[in-house]
Amino acid sequence: MPFYYSLGNLPPKRHTVFRNTQGGLYYEELVSTEGFSSLYSLVYHVYPPTRIRKIGTAVDIAPKVAVVNNTIHRSFRGFDILPVSDYVESRKVILCNQDVQLSLAAPQQSTTDYFFKNAMADELIFVHQGSGVVKTAFGSLPFKYGDYIHIPRGVVYQIFFDTPQNRLLIIESFSPIYFPKKYLNRFGQFEEHSPIYERDIQKPQDLETHSEEGEFEIRVKKEHQIIPVIYANHPFDLVGWDGYFYPYIFSIHNFEPITGRLHQPPPVHQTYEARNFVVCSFCPRLYDYHPLAIPAPYAHSNIDSDEVLYYVDGDFMSRNNIQKGQITLHPIGLAHGPHPGAIERSIGAKETKELAVMVDTFRPLHLTQEAVSIEDPTYLYSWLN
Repeated sequence: MPFYYSLGNLPPKRHTVFRNTQGGLYYEELVSTEGFSSLYSLVYHVYPPTRIRKIGTAVDIAPKVAVVNNTIHRSFRGFDILPVSDYVESRKVILCNQDVQLSLAAPQQSTTDYFFKNAMADELIFVHQGSGVVKTAFGSLPFKYGDYIHIPRGVVYQIFFDTPQNRLLIIESFSPIYFPKKYLNRFGQFEEHSPIYERDIQKPQDLETHSEEGEFEIRVKKEHQIIPVIYANHPFDLVGWDGYFYPYIFSIHNFEPITGRLHQPPPVHQTYEARNFVVCSFCPRLYDYHPLAIPAPYAHSNIDSDEVLYYVDGDFMSRNNIQKGQITLHPIGLAHGPHPGAIERSIGAKETKELAVMVDTFRPLHLTQEAVSIEDPTYLYSWLN
């Protein structure tokens, strides 16, 4: 996060005595990223954050890679991923490389019996269907359709759904996820030209301090394993915290598209950046307004990146026969462009209602067996008609 925030009770000075009403100490913890050189928060616990009762047997969840050197335009029917009751088990990796994993999930039940922590990756959870609340030690985050839920690595959370029908796109980044530097001034404030504003960001609320002791299971994801860790107290025992490191929500519906007289390239839609990949949001917007403008995008050679598009809603003007939840992959080494008829259809059009999430990676993506099982094998030839 680019700005400071706090909740709950805090001592006047960091690293000083902070006592409860009975005279006992609260326990300070520094939660920091990239060692001590990037974003951090100071959090204050009822109990020391180190009280482990036992560690269970690790479960292997390594994605099963089916295609490594992909040089084919591909498409996947995302809604063919079957619903699964458990949240963690519902997460199916579709595409992956050394920097990022893209998963689809259709969980049916909330994580009422355990907590979850991704120890190695920031999670950016895009909510395609469903609503509910994410609960963390930092506070609660109610979510709904169109929300990006950013949960930084190491944050323990539970997710509670209002309905049994939920669809999520989960982007796991092995480097921290930030808002793009090009939108920020030297003080970290969003600049006036930015399509995002601080007011658009939903911060944690309703800090609840849990002082219960007992056995509390946190399922920790580290590398390609899930490790059950049993703690002696409830992990949401913070009485207060402050800093720049915390989970938050930004809605795709709050992204304000940048438009122009002529077609604007994909970087104007950038929403997040991380090491070796970016995330963009294609939102409803007015088309280009030069009298001879062609709103459909020109053909593009993928020289440096694999392009992934996750289609959310509306008619995507450059593609034919696109369904909700569909994913396309246009790899390094092949040019891609509008489908037949898309250019002519776009001329004279005034606006688009499309809604999609794009992930551009600067290293090739591998396909998993889950991806192959939901692939439309005819997509490669869809430019011939």
